[in-house]
Amino acid sequence: MPHLRLTESRIEALQSRKSPYDVRDTGLKGFGVRVLPSGNKRFFVHSQHESHRIWKTIGDAGGMRLDEARQRAVAFLAGLRSDDAPALPEERLFEAVAREVFEHYGRNWKPRTMRVNRGYLRSHILPWFGERNIADITRDDVQRWFASIRATPVAADRSAPILSVIMRQAEVYGYRQEDSNPCVGIRRYRRRGRERFLSMQELGRVALVLDDYEKDKPGEVAFIRLLLLTGCRKDEVRTICWSDYREGHLFLRDSKTGPRTVWLSLPARTILDRIPRKGRWVFPSPLTSGPVSSSVPDTFWHRVREEAGIADVRLHDLRHTYASMAIMQGESITTTGRLLGHSRPETTLKYAHLSDDAVRKAANDLGAILGKA
Repeated sequence: MPHLRLTESRIEALQSRKSPYDVRDTGLKGFGVRVLPSGNKRFFVHSQHESHRIWKTIGDAGGMRLDEARQRAVAFLAGLRSDDAPALPEERLFEAVAREVFEHYGRNWKPRTMRVNRGYLRSHILPWFGERNIADITRDDVQRWFASIRATPVAADRSAPILSVIMRQAEVYGYRQEDSNPCVGIRRYRRRGRERFLSMQELGRVALVLDDYEKDKPGEVAFIRLLLLTGCRKDEVRTICWSDYREGHLFLRDSKTGPRTVWLSLPARTILDRIPRKGRWVFPSPLTSGPVSSSVPDTFWHRVREEAGIADVRLHDLRHTYASMAIMQGESITTTGRLLGHSRPETTLKYAHLSDDAVRKAANDLGAILGKA
């Protein structure tokens, strides 16, 4: 956070950025100016009082002279130090709290999650709430915001949990009353499920295409086959180290849900055993010392799916296919969840209808046999 002696000309020269930033005055401790992404600038006082952090907006720099803002800041700070002073209101701008939450609570997020969440914060949340006092944001405000981005339901559904985390942490930090999270109970938009499962015929066509590429692109072929045989996520396979493969299992040190063990079938182990060991990574990058780039399997899969006549199938749908096969072979939701590395049983329940189909088929088969008797 920069510090300098604030002057009218220096304030006028401050340029906006993608995120809000503060410039502290070296002449008056606790006084400064905040520059918002919109270009607006606001004088503020930031101080400590009775173990509470106090944030007070003094005024808009576009309509208040620096001398007046500094005088108000002096009076405000003097009031804090006076034993006879009445309780002073605490004010916290939403954008300041959001930054604090991302700095501290965000340590629980993986780097990619942090990047995605910052994008939704910047694009969909800050433009609506950024300049509001976080203590004043109500459930009605959140509902109006949620309705305003209905045209992009995916963005709305992914932004809402981020807003809820910020509001919840604001309670923890003492910036809002307890149990006042205005996001509680906000229902997400219903979207048609995107789970796509490959049929046995489609899997057969994929296998034929992979066989054709076995000689020229053995690494890419092995990558796709491991996805099909393990149900792993793309990045879980992409970042496998040889030290992770032992005792017939993959011991993943990190995944979307944390460390987990992947139980390997004989065909999966055979694929791994045939890959030459040339360093740390099972699938090394030919250009760097790290694992293969994420774009390499994507590009290869686009070619495979076109030739197999399944152009609508994403690479992640191979994971859905693995899960669907497990369910239709009679595996329980709990077992399938463990195979996939789900941390919550609810995540696996989207495949429950496949289990119902298997039961229905069994009932019909039995009915046909017993009906003749």
